[in-house]
Parts: sequence; C-alpha cells; structure tokens
Amino acid sequence: MKRVVVVGASLAGVSAVEELRRRGYDGELTLVGAEPGLPYDRPPLSKTALARMLAGDEPDDLLLRSADWYDEHGVALRLGTPASGLDVTGRAVRLGDGRRVPYDGLVVATGSAPRPSPLARALPPAHELRTDADARRLAGALRSGGHLVVVGAGFVGMEVAATAVEHGLDVTVVDVAPVPMSRVFGTTLGDWFRDRHESRGVRVLCSSGVARAETRGERTVLELADGERLTADTVLVGVGTVPATGWLEGSGLALGDGVRCEPSLATAAPGVVAAGDVARWEHPLLGDLRVEHWTNAVEQGRHAAATLLGDATPFATVPMFWTDQHDAKVRCLGRPCATDDLAVLTLTASSVVAVTSRDGVVRGAVCVNAPRQLARLRQAIADRRRVEDLLADHAVAS
Repeated sequence: MKRVVVVGASLAGVSAVEELRRRGYDGELTLVGAEPGLPYDRPPLSKTALARMLAGDEPDDLLLRSADWYDEHGVALRLGTPASGLDVTGRAVRLGDGRRVPYDGLVVATGSAPRPSPLARALPPAHELRTDADARRLAGALRSGGHLVVVGAGFVGMEVAATAVEHGLDVTVVDVAPVPMSRVFGTTLGDWFRDRHESRGVRVLCSSGVARAETRGERTVLELADGERLTADTVLVGVGTVPATGWLEGSGLALGDGVRCEPSLATAAPGVVAAGDVARWEHPLLGDLRVEHWTNAVEQGRHAAATLLGDATPFATVPMFWTDQHDAKVRCLGRPCATDDLAVLTLTASSVVAVTSRDGVVRGAVCVNAPRQLARLRQAIADRRRVEDLLADHAVAS
C-alpha cells in the first residue's frame, strides 16, 4: 500500500494512525475529519472538561496529539470537511466539498452521532452533547444557573446531571425507562444509581417521557406524560447515539447498526477496515457486538491498522468501559446487559460488584468503587467461567 486514508478524526482513527506508523508503514497517510479542529478526547466533555468550562477555565488537555505530532509522523490532515461517499471500486473517498481522496487502504472510524430526536428538532434552545462546540454552548447556558432538565437517563445524561448539580444547578432527569441506564444495568443496579443521584440532589423522573414542549421567552416548559410540567432554563437531550454510517449508503459495504465486519475488523470491500463506535463484528466470546466506549476505540483502532497491514487475527479483547458520576467510579467489563441474569456479589451504599450471565456463563461485570475486582472479573469473562463457580469463589474469599 502506498496510500492509506483514515476517515474519522476520532480516538479510533488516531489510534489507527499511530499503529500504522508504529508498525513501519511509511507511505502516504491522510486523516479526514468533519470538525475543523485537531482530534480530541470526547468522554471528558460530560465530566471534567464540562466542569472546567462551568468554572470559567479552559480545558487544555483534550487534544489526542499536538499539531507537531502529525507533522513529525507525516500525517496529512483534511479537517473541517466531512466524507460524503465512498467508491470502493475506484478506491476513493468523496468529501463534502466535491474532492476525491484516493486510497489503497482505508480505515472507517467515523464514530457515532446523537440519535435523532423530535424534541431536539422542535426546540431550537435544546442542547445535544457530542462535540467540543456542543460542550461549550452547554457550559455557556449552564453558567447562568437555574434549572437544567436532562431528557434521557443514559450515561451521558447522568454524567452531565452529576456535573451540573455539583456546580449548584437545580437538575431534573426525565426518561421513559423505569430506571437510569436501564439497558445496561437493569432494575436492581439502576435503582442503586437513581438513589445515588437523588442523594446528591438530582431529581430523577423515570417511566415518564416528554409529551409536549414549548418555549416561553428564554425558558422551556416541558409537559410530561403523567401531566407534570417542568420549567427549564436549559434543556439537554441525550437519548443515545447511532453509528455515523450515512456517508457509506450505496457504497456496497454491509451496513446494519454499524459497518458489518469480519472478526478481524476487515469489511467485505478489499482494503477497507473499520474501528470504534462504527464497527460491528462477531466477538468470539460475546457474539454480535458494537461497542461505543474509549478503551474499545483505542484497541480496535490499533487492531484495524494491523489487519490493514496483513494480520488476520480476530479482535477478541474483553471490552471495558467506565463512567464517573459524583464519587462513583463505575467500571464495566464484557457485555453487561439488562436482559441477562444478574448476580450481585457486593451491594452497599458506596460500592457494587455484580456479574451478568447467559446460560450460566459470565458475560459481563459491573464494579463501582471496587478496582481490585477488575482483573479477576475480566479474566473470568475471557475464560467463560460459570457464574456459580464465581459466586463460590467470592463466598470463600469473603
């Protein structure tokens, strides 16, 4: 290969660029990104970076690499213009300004985008949070204080709620689900997180979505399905994300809640691999999988680069992701899922250790303020241990 193009100035994209150079690829290397600035880290936007913006400080540690690093590694940056199409026959990426960028090898790392929301479209004052610019607009609104209503009790929504209430705002979270983060944690753990947030001053209204909304001057009135009315100074809509694959429609790549990949992260198109939030592949332990988290983006970016250079090893790493909310440091392993069986090993006011299983085999784990359990439980998932054996070991250790 003489020309490699990475589409997506994301963590997965930059990780792929790094790995290509580390493995000795010395040909042309181009990184395409829709945003005008250098690639940056997104998870802090709902936590530490947002907190610094609220305090009037400038978060100065978001960049993944400096401008000099890209120069030193011979990476051509095409930033500020999104990819609009892919010609797999002619091996070229089409950009939004009409230009074509030819490639011999291509890494698709365009990540995900906020799930389209009728509420966000109907209320121009409503905020979404995906980019640095989104975070700055949100912080600007929140610095005025008042009442923040978060629509969506997923990870990002609950992280923002925790950040905002710690800075003195009145915060209400609304979701149609019965408990926060229910899709991953289920009712038992979701109740634990709801109690944690409410003890810190966040009002959590679950099982009640927004029926109607209207702006009144500089404020927004939300009427809930149960008839309650909330008057908000700021509204954040966070109802999940979808993989950013619109630019690949008609390309011939297999799409379906992401880019369908082989276990190695190669796609059906010659010379094309995918990594990060956008990639869906068959995990040898956990089945059909797409993961939207930091560690997976790094590891898949590196793995996709290796695949592009000829390594056909399946990507079999046990996923790990985290969220920090108030003083709860949450670490999740494997594929915790509300529809799987839950076994709680530890449940106190300040810590949680739980595993999820299917057909008796451990597939996921949740650790809150319990870092010593992480390595053991990650290995248990990799070894396909049975949940009764894990529970027996825990009883002996206790």
